[in-house]
Amino acid sequence: MSAPTDTRSLLIRAQDNPGVLHRITGEIVDAGGNIVTVETREANAGVFSLYLELERCDVDGLAARLRALPFVVECTEPRPFGRIFGGRVIVIGGGAQVAAVASGAVQEADRHNIRGERISVDTIPLVGEENIAEAVRAVARLPRVRALVLAGSLMGGDIADAVIEVQATGIPVISLSQIGSVVDVCDLVVSDPLQAGVLAVMAIASTASFELARIRGRRL
Repeated sequence: MSAPTDTRSLLIRAQDNPGVLHRITGEIVDAGGNIVTVETREANAGVFSLYLELERCDVDGLAARLRALPFVVECTEPRPFGRIFGGRVIVIGGGAQVAAVASGAVQEADRHNIRGERISVDTIPLVGEENIAEAVRAVARLPRVRALVLAGSLMGGDIADAVIEVQATGIPVISLSQIGSVVDVCDLVVSDPLQAGVLAVMAIASTASFELARIRGRRL
């Protein structure tokens, strides 16, 4: 899924001193801009990187004012992440199941990305209720996530609670058919891991004729 056409980005490298971030955001406020995405990277040799996606402001004029500040080393305008990596499908669970889901998701993403989408697939094999529940909750804090797939054989308890929390943020959750209470709360339960990956991508692709809401709650 592409980023909104009125969203532009800035990558700022600045001296790692107290008050610098405050001064930069002050310039954005003065320009009437709204920050929709912000990411920072650790300082290296006394210089840190700040990536911003902005809307509703004169980005060219803002960039010129930022470059004039004495603590700004560099200010460039890369393409927004949404137009490069696009919407993300996250796959969490056991290694073998994660690999199978990811295979289906990557193959389906390739079909849609050829037609102009920008869908990326991220995976993390994990074991243990606490670890998986923590990872599921963290999905809601990741940028550009459009769908989550839980690929395992046994998931329930706190993982199911975490799924409900993620769904409340608007992210649909697909689960493989497995033992545990997770299957009772997910938006869709799919037996075949390859199909689960395919459907996760179809659910977020604007070039696909598929609406998850129409089959929500079903088991395939």
